[in-house]
Amino acid sequence: MKSLWRINKYLYKYKGLLLLGIVFTVISNVFVIIPAQLVRIAIDYVVESFSLYRPLMKGDMGEIARENFLDVVLIFGILILVMALLRGFFLFLVRQTIIIMSRRIEYDMKNEIFDHYQNLPLSFYRKNSTGDLMARITEDVSRVRMYLGPAIMYGVSLLTLFPMVIFYMISVNAELTLYSLLPLPILSISIYFVNNLINERSEKIQRSLSELSTYVQEAFSGIRVLKAFVREEDSAREFAIKSEEYKTKSINLTRVNALFFPLIMALVGISTIITVYVGGIQVINGEIGYGVIAEFILYVNILTWPVTSLGWVTSIVQRAAASQTRINEFLDVKNDIVSLKNLETEIEGIIKVENLSFHYPESGIRALDHISFEIKAGQTLGIIGTTGSGKSTIANLLMRMYDPTTGKISVDGQDIRDYNISSLRRQIGFVPQDVFLFSDTIANNIAFGIDHLDQAIIEKAAKDADVYQNIVDFPKGFETMLGERGITLSGGQKQRVSIARAIAKEPKILILDDCLSAVDTKTENSILTALRKIMENRTSVIISHRVSSAKLADHIIVLDEGKIIERGDHDSLMNQKGVYAELYEKQTQSGEPVED
Repeated sequence: MKSLWRINKYLYKYKGLLLLGIVFTVISNVFVIIPAQLVRIAIDYVVESFSLYRPLMKGDMGEIARENFLDVVLIFGILILVMALLRGFFLFLVRQTIIIMSRRIEYDMKNEIFDHYQNLPLSFYRKNSTGDLMARITEDVSRVRMYLGPAIMYGVSLLTLFPMVIFYMISVNAELTLYSLLPLPILSISIYFVNNLINERSEKIQRSLSELSTYVQEAFSGIRVLKAFVREEDSAREFAIKSEEYKTKSINLTRVNALFFPLIMALVGISTIITVYVGGIQVINGEIGYGVIAEFILYVNILTWPVTSLGWVTSIVQRAAASQTRINEFLDVKNDIVSLKNLETEIEGIIKVENLSFHYPESGIRALDHISFEIKAGQTLGIIGTTGSGKSTIANLLMRMYDPTTGKISVDGQDIRDYNISSLRRQIGFVPQDVFLFSDTIANNIAFGIDHLDQAIIEKAAKDADVYQNIVDFPKGFETMLGERGITLSGGQKQRVSIARAIAKEPKILILDDCLSAVDTKTENSILTALRKIMENRTSVIISHRVSSAKLADHIIVLDEGKIIERGDHDSLMNQKGVYAELYEKQTQSGEPVED
């Protein structure tokens, strides 16, 4: 239960609903007990009335006695019906308070977890799978909600109804109470063990379903690759194997579930038989009336569900505690990317990197090794290097997705760690190498980084990114809905829309992380021509493996295995006849002409 203490703050927040729910539960239980007493009184009245009714039938009073008898029985029937209706009404109120409270807490918890997820650094997402993140915010939160809703509701009902019924039963007949309740502890213990079996097998099913869902998601996301390599049959075969595992585990659970209700009915039946037998002996001895037997049978049935729910509620609490432990693991993860001074100021764009080294914390891989460079406001830096040379790592560090292992990054002479992170990132336009577009309209994707939808800004950004004509050629233009991850567009169109999204926010610093890799040379030159105007008076970082992209830069550095091996402008690097010049020659000869 210790892990569940964290959600007490939510119970305190909605304490009004919780207290009302408890009050309504107590009142509803009162209307459960009263009908049993009315049944006892009614049966005793009927038995006694029949003994008086027969002699009266021989005289003139017979018809009057019969009418009075029927009137009283009708009154009892109406009272029992009224009690049932009142109980139903208060049970409705119980659900309108406790269950609604649990739904509101579920809503708050999901928002808290989602907000926390968004604030965690990139290293967190490299360590944890998307499926696991999804499971904790959906399945685990749902299990905790079961504790906050049904478990509390039935737990309160058990804690209030059980002592009330036992008290009334003992006050009527203590000996019969003892005998009639003998099977109930056995019932509760049996249900507890059956529930544990159910939960154990449910967990296996849940894991199997998670694996099945993950496999299906990957298959559909990579459907192009599956078709291209003609692996449909293999994929279907693997899916069939996973489905078979899920089916087997589901059948095993069904077999255990089949024990649940027969077990309850058997033990309740035994309790009823004992009540009738012992009660019958006491009736014969004249110790109790016939109505007491009926009353106790009703009490046994009334207690059946609370006693049964004890094992079920215990099981829910255990599962909720396990789920909350998993949730707490992620909630306890601290974001080490924090602002030291929380500076919120307009930046000019002077970037200085001093003796910078970086190792990825999740893998230990050394990405950068003691690099230094400086970019003045309005200048452009080109970063050239092969795959794995550390180019994208520099982009992540400038965006402060990570903090450097050693060294320092300054913006306008101020340590980057002093800036308010959101303020800094708002002033940086970033075009990632792996383009991600949302399942939304093209207009909304371009306007993603700005606070308001301005059509003029959107259209200008599209023109600057050389994607405007492609967009207006679509039947719905800028209102065209994109499929998952922008699948509606071609690779080059997606990258250009991503560029438009970055420049629409009019950033002070623009970072292009190999974003022109999916466009042809003609389109690349067209975009770069437009970017010349955009990059004027704006600090820009062009990361690329193409010389044609980097040659626009005022200064170029060449990376290899995380180290700067060459630096200078295009002409000076060509004169050095080193790696840069060699790369230039290779790209020219391989059909990637570099135009001056």
